[in-house]
Amino acid sequence: MIKLSELSGYKDKSLELLSSAGIKIGDFIKINTKTTEYLGNLLPRYEYSNENYIVIKLTNGYNIGIDSKKITDIGKIKSGEEPKFKPPSKPNVKDSLPKIAILGTGGTIASRIDYKTGAVNPAFSAEELYSIIPELASYANINTELISNIASEQMNPEDWKNIANKVIEKIKEENQGIIIGHGTDTMAYTSAALSFALTNCPIPVILTGAQRSTDRPSSDASLNMISSVIVASQESINGIYLAMHSSIGDNEISIHSGTRVRKNHTSKRDAFESIGIDPIAVVNQGKVIIKSETSKNDKKFEPKINFNENVALVKFHPGFKSEIIDAIIDSNSKGIIIEGTGLGHVNSQCNKSIKKAIDNGMFVGMTSQCLRGRVKMTVYSAGRDLLDIGVTPLEDMLPETALVKLMWAYGNYPNNDIKNIMLKNIAGEYTERSTLGR
Repeated sequence: MIKLSELSGYKDKSLELLSSAGIKIGDFIKINTKTTEYLGNLLPRYEYSNENYIVIKLTNGYNIGIDSKKITDIGKIKSGEEPKFKPPSKPNVKDSLPKIAILGTGGTIASRIDYKTGAVNPAFSAEELYSIIPELASYANINTELISNIASEQMNPEDWKNIANKVIEKIKEENQGIIIGHGTDTMAYTSAALSFALTNCPIPVILTGAQRSTDRPSSDASLNMISSVIVASQESINGIYLAMHSSIGDNEISIHSGTRVRKNHTSKRDAFESIGIDPIAVVNQGKVIIKSETSKNDKKFEPKINFNENVALVKFHPGFKSEIIDAIIDSNSKGIIIEGTGLGHVNSQCNKSIKKAIDNGMFVGMTSQCLRGRVKMTVYSAGRDLLDIGVTPLEDMLPETALVKLMWAYGNYPNNDIKNIMLKNIAGEYTERSTLGR
């Protein structure tokens, strides 16, 4: 009798049929129904899919599910091996090509399907990722390292610090550029964090990810990675950027500023957009087109990589309870970023709690829930009242970027410098003025 562990995901009637016939995952089998004969290799079954189906890979390469209730006969033709991922050998690379480091942190760009559950899980090391995109060898001399292997929702400020340290190490090793493979859900937070921690970075550091895993025909992973390497291997820009698809097509990648980008769709390949500015560049058919007047920054590189996560981001809404702000004060948080309505407003019932926070030495900054435009708190009385009690307007800074910047500010500067730091344009986090339509 076959062990249950050798029939991953199968249950009830389908499990009984396979077990009785001595069949395990990978075996080449024959299945007969009243109308059809099927030949193929048994595949693992998604644990949460319909339990009545047996899944095989046909000799023509297609996968098919067969209802176990319709099976009249099943048997093993020959034993086989369970399907396993085997990366191809590492391609030969010319020593004369630019030296580029690829750092893996996990996420969908380094994932494949878990056949047991049907979920997308981190699975590839950065080295495996390199080996399955051999086109990279045409553009750069790649070295790879896996920093972590976690989904992006598990990222925290300590991980940002570890990534920043690794980037500094790779810069010292004379890499011309660095690519960071990252899960998309919090990639914009990490790009903002690195933009502040590695201000005036002397080489391009490009974060990229994938909305769809590498084992799906519609995966965006390869083009995102290839385009990132192309940009990193040139010497036209430096600093922190984020690279993802420009559209649902498969021909152009946008290079976004690390502090001005946001994920605006849950699953589309062009989920990321630059907010308030254009992308810095695009990569089309392998050609880099610089769209912004960005030039190499030769200012001194002085990394400041500490973060203090003891701050809060609060989204105001109708019915918002000021007790939430009181609870943040009681938790000994150092600062609050408010995501206010319109030009930067909250209801007047919050003012007492906000003033208490400021009187306690906390920094309170105002951003807007609107994706475009900037806060302007002098227009209406609600905004003027907040200014009067000490709330700091943060121009057109994205709320998520403001949160990350506040963590970074408290991690690297004394309390009496925080307001000046938050108002200083350090990594292009706000624009000096909003243009029409932005």
